[in-house]
Amino acid sequence: MKKTILNLLGLQIIIVGLILLISIPFHSCKPDKPVCDTCGIVAYKPNIYLYPTEKSKISVRLNFPHGGKIITSIPIYGSGWVVDVDTSGIINNKYEFLFYESEQPDVWQTNESWTIKRSELEAFFTNNMLEYGFNGREIKDFINYWIPRLTNSEYYEIYPQESKIIETVLKLDISKTPDSILRLFYIIKGVTTDSNNKINIPMENTQFKRTGFCVTEWGVVLK
Repeated sequence: MKKTILNLLGLQIIIVGLILLISIPFHSCKPDKPVCDTCGIVAYKPNIYLYPTEKSKISVRLNFPHGGKIITSIPIYGSGWVVDVDTSGIINNKYEFLFYESEQPDVWQTNESWTIKRSELEAFFTNNMLEYGFNGREIKDFINYWIPRLTNSEYYEIYPQESKIIETVLKLDISKTPDSILRLFYIIKGVTTDSNNKINIPMENTQFKRTGFCVTEWGVVLK
């Protein structure tokens, strides 16, 4: 009799234990899906140039509609830049541009491009940026930084990313609305031969006009 009671008690304990186990929510050891599961494409060294018509305190923020993040910046980005800028474009009496690098999804256009021989890159970028509307200082900054770094391939495919595309990936929010804004990134991909059959013209061929408070920006995505 005593043995039967013990068996019944043991069975009850097992049943209660199973009920408790079932009632506990199951948590998978698989990590939660990240906000941006396609990030990892880096925009290298975008420079933002600000030219107000009078000395101004300006806040600048970058937003990522499809996810992304700032990975480095000068001056420190924090939750956004708040800077003093004079009419020559000098920031906080120290910097000539806002510098950052960022990760975001790979949603850039790769349908239209040029293929340029390595030895002709400097002339190409100088002329191309001038046609888009960049000035001498902005072009010089690009040339001085990027030409020494593009040496590993005989040819390079260059895909222009204009403002409309950049805004879908990296929105630029400025407290004081610019009268004119020019944003241009290049996807640059090293190749071994001049085998590009894509359309070799910019998507838009409109000359940028600098009027009033002007903002310009260039950057590069390497592939």
